[in-house]
Amino acid sequence: MNSEAAPWQHDHGRRDDGAVLSGRGLVKRYGTQHALAGIDIDIQAGDAVAIVGPSGSGKTSLLHVLAGILRADSGQIFLAGQRVDQLNERKRSELRRTEFGFVFQSGMLVAELSAEENVALPSLLGGKGRKESIEAGREWLAKLGLAGKEKRRPGELSGGEAQRVAIARALTHRPKVIFADEPTGALDTRTGRATMDALLAAAADSGAAVIVVTHDRELAEAMPRTVSIRDGLIATRLAA
Repeated sequence: MNSEAAPWQHDHGRRDDGAVLSGRGLVKRYGTQHALAGIDIDIQAGDAVAIVGPSGSGKTSLLHVLAGILRADSGQIFLAGQRVDQLNERKRSELRRTEFGFVFQSGMLVAELSAEENVALPSLLGGKGRKESIEAGREWLAKLGLAGKEKRRPGELSGGEAQRVAIARALTHRPKVIFADEPTGALDTRTGRATMDALLAAAADSGAAVIVVTHDRELAEAMPRTVSIRDGLIATRLAA
């Protein structure tokens, strides 16, 4: 980012521990049920972290709270030292569009748009020109092995190809953190591994941290860091 403060930044509530993304005492309830029961977590720049746990353990809630999709009932979230959990919805939306990237299980591509248009969408929504956004999108598609398929729509791509488009879309605006929710869940094992390899390599190239929620224990164990969630709390931290 440039030296000008981003729209989500403000002057108070700083942390200076060096983490790109931190959560402190995160609590999220659904009725009387705790999805998150007081979680502390730090993500460093360039980290690749798998969040694992049984269904209902709170792993997806943690991802959504850290990403600003859901508000925690209590706790604090810091991005690059700035507290962001108290932002209003407009600023949280700006934060998600400029500082975060997202890859979901189904890809969430716009069916009517071509691959290059899907990739360019975050930049276009952020106010960049069409030509500049499309060119950047084409570069990322080429890096992810999709050169020559820029004009194809999602329905004309294989599942693995569509997920690579989603990865390119997540990376094109050079986010600080990429959130991936079961990104290989709809793919066969071989395609899933190739897709994860592509995601991690592309993120490493851009310097982004990656947080992946997955049920796939083998995939998680292949990542540099694993965080296990159970009953809304971090149970263990494992290193590959």
